[in-house]
Amino acid sequence: MKLDLIVKNVRVVRPNKTSVDLLDLGIKDGKFAKIAPEIDESEALEVFDGLNLLCFPGLVDAHMHTGIYAPLGEDAITESKAAAMGGVTCSLNYMRTGQYYLNKTGPYKEFFPEVLSVSEGNFWVDYAYHLAPMMKEHLNEIELLIEEFGVSSFKIFMFYGSHGLHGRSSSQKDFLMIPEDEKYDIAHFEFVMRAVKKAIDRFPELKDYISVSLHCETAEIMSAYTKIVEEEGTLTGLRAYSASRPPHSEGLAIFIASYLAHETNMPNINLLHLTSYKAIEAAMLMQAAFPHINFKREVTIGHLLLDVDSECGCHAKVNPPIRPREDVEALWTALLDRKIDWVCSDHACCKEEFKTDNKNPDNIFLAKSGFGGTEYMLSGLFSEGSKRGMSYNHMAELLAWNPAQRYGVLNKGDIALGYDADLVLLDPKTKFIARAADSESIQGYSVFEGMELTGKVKATFLRGNKIYENDRIVGEAKGEFVRRPSIK
Repeated sequence: MKLDLIVKNVRVVRPNKTSVDLLDLGIKDGKFAKIAPEIDESEALEVFDGLNLLCFPGLVDAHMHTGIYAPLGEDAITESKAAAMGGVTCSLNYMRTGQYYLNKTGPYKEFFPEVLSVSEGNFWVDYAYHLAPMMKEHLNEIELLIEEFGVSSFKIFMFYGSHGLHGRSSSQKDFLMIPEDEKYDIAHFEFVMRAVKKAIDRFPELKDYISVSLHCETAEIMSAYTKIVEEEGTLTGLRAYSASRPPHSEGLAIFIASYLAHETNMPNINLLHLTSYKAIEAAMLMQAAFPHINFKREVTIGHLLLDVDSECGCHAKVNPPIRPREDVEALWTALLDRKIDWVCSDHACCKEEFKTDNKNPDNIFLAKSGFGGTEYMLSGLFSEGSKRGMSYNHMAELLAWNPAQRYGVLNKGDIALGYDADLVLLDPKTKFIARAADSESIQGYSVFEGMELTGKVKATFLRGNKIYENDRIVGEAKGEFVRRPSIK
């Protein structure tokens, strides 16, 4: 039987390797079916010339927030197109009950089918969801979510104790939409871990792919320091926001989360979007203290490319905050030392009209949290990583293999026989200026605006289907929901 497609003349970048090899890739039924230095064109129905471009595995963006500031069905279309233009072929999206997202509460057995229904047919890339158990009722649904829906990763927002999405909140019950007699606090975090550990015990064959992810900031420290920064009034913009949510708030939260994991025998913990030297230091101390816990550590492309002096100002408000340059350099050092497991986008499209306060646009405390950036994840890491001596193979591990393995997306993350034929072609010599006007995202601005990046995505293939080429989305939405762990 003929191959469906041959992608010829590509320099294949594989994770866990030390070489980049000039190869042809044969694709059949959406999978890599033949890989060789030379595949005769007569063996396939279609041939695509890769022109000696670098060929990375399709990126697995492990941290996105599709549907947070716009209806999920609409956001999925535009923001997954932005993901495709950056080489992403699988997006892992955080979802919860409460305000934002679907703006409703209730059991996940009713809530999540609605999420899936709205998502279907609207993603240009494959997609999965992480879910956050927000109340006691959700704890009893963990096993159901794993068994019936293929959801194997669960999130805790440690700072929601006294904060909303954007800052202090006077009505947490209304924001979180949880029962009057419940609290979203450290005790709840413990019970989340116990519920997930119970599920691991029930499904021992899935133990490597069921995990708890934590947004590590402590609400009490943040509340106190926000008051100090606002009362002193000497700092503004990103510097003020960083000071109001100081790095030791991250470090303390990491200590608490790690000890809870130890106490509950929770084996798989993901420390999300670490931003500072103190956060990295705390994470490594906890790894040494609890070597039996399989910790994974994440950073975002925004925290790697921006600092508190970046011109984007309030547009770059995000939780945890953008940090001073010395913290950015600490992140790069940890990344190159392989103390960080993956790089993600934390993409949360927030339009200009919602992002900043109309009457006081320079007040960082009135701005909304989060911004887009999935389309610059590969080019951003390639640009800065290449300058710092990072190998292409290491980039493939950070952007594809490592998150795919951790989250049970086992049919993605590598260019190898039997894997989904997801790939991205990158021209390593092309420089370009990041401009919001060129993005498929409807955000309307970019925190990376005006930044010169080296390494431009030329084409993206999802399961052998070309979805992006030469600055435009092609074809129809073919993204599929990924039940995890998937099968290679």
